[in-house]
Amino acid sequence: MAYNFITADEAAAMVKNNDTFGLSGFTAPGVPKAFFEAVARRAEKEHEAGREFKINVFTGASTNDHVDGILARTNTMGRRAPYQNTPDLRKRINSHDAHYFDRHLSDMAQEVRYGYYGKIDYAVIEAAEISEDGEVLLGCGLGNVPTYAHLADKIIIELNSRLPKSLYGMHDVYLPLDPPYRREIPIFHANDRIGRPTLKIDPAKVVGIIRTDSYDGVKPFTEPDAMSKKIGSNVVKFLLSEYRNGGLPKEFLPLQSGVGNVANAVLYDLGESTELPQFMMYTEVIQDAVLELMKKGKCTFASTCSMTFSDNVESELFSNLDFFHDKILLRPAEISNNPEVIRRLGVIAMNTALEADIFGNVNSTHVLGTRMMNGIGGSGDFTRNAYISIFSCPSITKEGAISNIVPMVAHADHSEHSVDVIVTDQGIADLRGKDPVQRAETIIENCANPLYKELLWDYLKLGKGGQTPHTLAAAFALHVALSETGDMRNADFAKYC
Repeated sequence: MAYNFITADEAAAMVKNNDTFGLSGFTAPGVPKAFFEAVARRAEKEHEAGREFKINVFTGASTNDHVDGILARTNTMGRRAPYQNTPDLRKRINSHDAHYFDRHLSDMAQEVRYGYYGKIDYAVIEAAEISEDGEVLLGCGLGNVPTYAHLADKIIIELNSRLPKSLYGMHDVYLPLDPPYRREIPIFHANDRIGRPTLKIDPAKVVGIIRTDSYDGVKPFTEPDAMSKKIGSNVVKFLLSEYRNGGLPKEFLPLQSGVGNVANAVLYDLGESTELPQFMMYTEVIQDAVLELMKKGKCTFASTCSMTFSDNVESELFSNLDFFHDKILLRPAEISNNPEVIRRLGVIAMNTALEADIFGNVNSTHVLGTRMMNGIGGSGDFTRNAYISIFSCPSITKEGAISNIVPMVAHADHSEHSVDVIVTDQGIADLRGKDPVQRAETIIENCANPLYKELLWDYLKLGKGGQTPHTLAAAFALHVALSETGDMRNADFAKYC
C-alpha cells in the first residue's frame, strides 16, 4: 500500500473539537515531535475566532513539551490520563482547565478496551519504519500504543529518521485477551519474550505519515546531590542487610526503580557494591545509570516500557546497539507494569514519595493534599505486588521548612498495608511485622529529621487510644503551619492538649 506523506499542519487540519488521541507517552521516548505542536497552532487560530477547540489525550504515562506542554499553554487539553509531569499542564489541572484523571498505569489500556472512556479517534505513533502491509517498528517507548492503534478509527505515523532500523528485535509487542478469555501472562523470567518485534496495524487506517528527525530531548540527569546520595546509600544498605541475612535469594531478584535523581543514585550505588550479585530489572523506565550498569556487567538485562536516556546517552545506545541489543526489551505498559508478572518474578520495588506519615502511609501525588504534582504512575502497580516495597524521600525540603515525615499524609496513595520499608537521608525504617505504634516509633526514630523529631514524638504522645492513635484535631497541624506561616516547624500541638 502506498502511504500518504503529509506535513504536521496538514494532519492537524483533520482534527475536530473534542477528538480523542492515543499515543505512547511513557516519558519522552515514543512521544510525537511535530503533530501536537501543529494541533496547538490550529487551536490558537480557533480560539482567536471564538470557537471551542480542545482535544483529549490518553497515553502510557507522561509526555514532554511537544505534547503536554504546548497543549497546556494553548489551553487545548480537554481530558488527560493516566499520568503527566509537565509544569504547564499541572497548572491547568489544578485550575480545572484540563480534566485529568489519575490511573494506575497497568490499568489504562484495558480500561480503554473495556470502553470506560469512549472511543479513540486517532492513534499517533512514532516509528522507525513502516512496511506496506502495516508492520511498524516502534522507537524507544511503547506505552499503550498497541491498544490505541487497535481501537483507533485513524492512525497518524511520525516517521523519525533519527531512530535506527537496528532497533528491530528490541520490542515485545503483546496484548492480553480481555475477560473472560484472558490467560496467564507467560513471563517467568525478566528476559522472556512473548510477543512480536513489530506492531501490526491496518494500513487502511493510516491517514498520513509525517517525517521527523529528532532525539527525544531528555536533559542529562544532574549528578546526585548529597541528599540523594545518602538516600541511595541507605537503600543499598538495606538490600545488603537483607541479602546477608537470607531475606533475598542468593541469585538476587529483579529490580524496579522510579525516575529521577534518587533512583539514579540508588542504581549507581548498586553498581559500586561488590557484595551484591549481578541482577536483572523488570521495570517501567530505564535511565542513563542502567546503561552504565550494563557496561560494567552489573545489570545483565532490563525489561522496560521506555528507554528514557538523555540525548547523549541515546546517541551512545544507537551507536552501540550490537552490545545492548540483547540486554534490553521494550514491552507495552500493561505488561511492564502487570501485577501478575511483578508478583510472580518477586520484583523489588523502589519508588519515591512526596511525604510519608508515621504510621506508614505514603502520599505520591498531592501537595498539601490538594494540588496535583504528577500522578500515581506505576508506583501502585509495583508497590502492591512487590517482593519488598521500598519508598524513599528526603527527610526535609525547602531548607527545613517542610518535613516529609508527617503525622498523617494529606493525601493517601499507598496505604500502610502495601509499604514495607521507608528510607530517608536519616536512615531506614523496616515496617514489616510491626503494629501501628511500633511503625510510628521506628519511622520517627530512624527516618525523621532532627528538626522535627520532637514535634513528631509530641504528636504520638497526644494519642488517647485505639490501634492507630491519631488525634484528628492535630493530625494536619504541620500542614496547617506550612500553609499559614510557610514553615512546618511553627506547628504547636499544645493547643490540642
